[in-house]
Amino acid sequence: MSVIKIENLVRDYGGGKGIFDVSFHVNQGEAFGFLGPNGA
Repeated sequence: MSVIKIENLVRDYGGGKGIFDVSFHVNQGEAFGFLGPNGA
C-alpha cells in the first residue's frame, strides 16, 4: 500500500533548473530520500 504518492511533480526555477515530471510512490515501511545534484 502506498502511503506517499507523487505524480508529475514540476517545480520550475527558470533557466532549465528545477524538477520536471517526477513521479514516485513510497510504500508503508520503506525509507525514501530524494536528493538533488548537490546533495540537498
